[in-house]
Amino acid sequence: MKPGIAPAVVALALAVLATGQKAWAQVLSDLISEGATVVKLADGFVFTEGPAVAPDGNVFFSDVRGNTIYKWTVGEGLSTFRENSGNSNGLFFDSEGNLLACETVNRRVTRIAMDGSFSIVADAYEGKALNSPNDIWTNASGGIYFSDPRFGSQEGVEQDGNFVFHVPPDGSPIRRVIDDLPAPNGVLGTADGTRLYIADHGPGTGSDNTYVYDTQPDGSLTNGRVFAPEGSDGMTLDEHGNVYLTVNGVEVYSPDGNKIGTIEVPERPSNVVFGGTDRQTLFITARTGFYSLQMAVRGQ
Repeated sequence: MKPGIAPAVVALALAVLATGQKAWAQVLSDLISEGATVVKLADGFVFTEGPAVAPDGNVFFSDVRGNTIYKWTVGEGLSTFRENSGNSNGLFFDSEGNLLACETVNRRVTRIAMDGSFSIVADAYEGKALNSPNDIWTNASGGIYFSDPRFGSQEGVEQDGNFVFHVPPDGSPIRRVIDDLPAPNGVLGTADGTRLYIADHGPGTGSDNTYVYDTQPDGSLTNGRVFAPEGSDGMTLDEHGNVYLTVNGVEVYSPDGNKIGTIEVPERPSNVVFGGTDRQTLFITARTGFYSLQMAVRGQ
């Protein structure tokens, strides 16, 4: 070992190499633009959630209880994209520029084109209605993963648990890929499609961890393990593989699961995404508000 290199630094480098991610930014100040602070962009919502970045860098998000999807246009501001959204929650853009939406009240996942037309992606599993689709992610090949918990009233529930489903890109029936988490919530995969993060997080469940899985070519998941000892409503990844969870603040973890720090937000955050034309702005949904923070890193 060369003089002056601490064993802890070597251990960290080896751990990061094992995850396939670049060793970078082990303190929070490395991630945030110098002098930047969290800025409120809009407020007056009921419960904001599910931010998703469009190909042009604009950000769409849900007001779940307000039953509306909003659009934040860079340089212009807020507009309404879709009313009567089925109390949409998680959103994500597919490779064709369509918006995938988890409609919690309608108990379905839909695909919405920018002209407003839409189609149903999934609304049942083995002939039984879904619970309440919550969060969603799609990989480059078009395979879709979504969580389907039911929080609160169990009236009308047909599924025998809370699961994560995979929608194959070839149009074959949806598959249940996780069946052993009490409250699967936030869902996000890496850009290369090799890892899937699932936050097990729900009121009254007694479960609060974030897991990571290895994805297989057929969409199945293997090697599930705890990534972080806290759950999350939603999450995002930056270009270095750091994971941003939403708990009391935005909790940032390195690719190997070490906590880097907490980004404080005026309201308890629910979800995050990198957006803007350069993907270097962190957009945060937090209860009645919609916030941003200028970053020194870009989204994945």
